[in-house]
Amino acid sequence: MSISERIHERIYGRRIRVLAQNLSKMIPRHVSVLDVGCGDGLLAHSIGRLRPDLSFQGIEVLLRPETHIEVREFDGSRIPFSENSFDVVMMVAVLYHTNDPCVLLREVSRVATQSIVLKHHLLTGWMSGPTLRFMDRVGNARHCVALPFNYWRPGQWTAAFERLGLEVEECKERLGAVLVAGQCAV
Repeated sequence: MSISERIHERIYGRRIRVLAQNLSKMIPRHVSVLDVGCGDGLLAHSIGRLRPDLSFQGIEVLLRPETHIEVREFDGSRIPFSENSFDVVMMVAVLYHTNDPCVLLREVSRVATQSIVLKHHLLTGWMSGPTLRFMDRVGNARHCVALPFNYWRPGQWTAAFERLGLEVEECKERLGAVLVAGQCAV
């Protein structure tokens, strides 16, 4: 394991705790949640420990040998569930691993009945691109995750939400990332 991977491992637990605490406050009570691009499901599991009223299922392009929640394989574009299958869909650091984030956002809108909870990095400032690419490579290359580095500027997010009929209900930027709870198009 490289030095950068060891550093990543040390901060991973803290990252999971902080995200679980913040995301657990954004998810409505007593709902079913689909975690898209869930990895090993540790984040969803951690949220579930804070919020036992929630039920989680995950989907992932690259299945891991051991997971913390039930995880089903998907192709990264088409979510293998019917329309309105889950109350909430959660995506954490997923869309920049796709070639066309709007395709997956549209799919998420299709299967969510109440809301979408999204955590993503914003491309702002001249060093944000290189920094995000470095951190993405450190955290994901060893898992063979696709790395197209498709980070968006704030205006791109706004345009995508408008095109898909999504409304931002809450946005938190204090984590160095954006957490958005969005109402799904009806």
